[in-house]
Amino acid sequence: MPAANKEYKDRLFSFLFGQEDHKDWTLSLYNAINHTNYTDPDAITINTIRQILYLGMHNDISFMIADDINLYEQQSTYSPNIPLRMLEYLGNLYERYIQENRLNKYGRARIQLPVPRLIMFYNGTSDFPEEQILKLSDAFPEGAAADIEVCVRMLNINTGKNIGLKDACKPLAEYSWIVESIRNKSSYIDLSSAIDSSIREMPDSFVIKPFLTAHLAEVKGMLETEYDEQKAMELFRLEGWNEGRQDGIVEGIKNTISVCREFGIDDASIVSKIMEKYNLSSELAGKYVSSTEQ
Repeated sequence: MPAANKEYKDRLFSFLFGQEDHKDWTLSLYNAINHTNYTDPDAITINTIRQILYLGMHNDISFMIADDINLYEQQSTYSPNIPLRMLEYLGNLYERYIQENRLNKYGRARIQLPVPRLIMFYNGTSDFPEEQILKLSDAFPEGAAADIEVCVRMLNINTGKNIGLKDACKPLAEYSWIVESIRNKSSYIDLSSAIDSSIREMPDSFVIKPFLTAHLAEVKGMLETEYDEQKAMELFRLEGWNEGRQDGIVEGIKNTISVCREFGIDDASIVSKIMEKYNLSSELAGKYVSSTEQ
């Protein structure tokens, strides 16, 4: 079985559904979402973008099948900016596709591109509907007539949500079960024990159980990183994380940097986070970080 990519902090979701050795699970998820019945896992080409980041962990899974290019993200902390991030990922993937297929985007002939399918799987604690569409245009000024749109399907995979989808994809249902079990147990025992207990109590019929057991140390590391991210995001809110107000932005940036450093996050990742949240240039974000004492 493959080891986790040491240069990239995987999520458990991407570790399960983004592996070359388990493309059958990826295919099952694709079929469940699109109501298709593909049977050959080798029809899938995984082309996930890997970046070394702590917060955000871009990008979870992307793959090609037939004429579709699929981008799947899992989020336990809701972000309305996922359409913007998907647009960035998609641009990178299209550029790679053009280069690999030696296409001429400056030519007179129209290039045929794979159709984007953008999905965000939500399993946080907020109460969201089973499905909703997140749009890039929601970020534009009200009433603006934009020349571009990006739509992302947000699917709630928590207990009691999208039961039909999880019935159609057994690994997804099992992933949802393990996340819920760990979340419940971690409210009264430490996270490491909650992970051990949940995996031990998984029914033997679960197809993902042997994989999780074989990679227990790596799985625990992934889950602990995800939970640390959630704690950091909660502290950002408590420390006056910028909600779009102009007053106190500088103080909010300083608080963000301070909290990130308390969690041992490196400066490059801090720069990326405050660039995204406060809409800063890399140069200005770097100045804030470098001017704040360690």
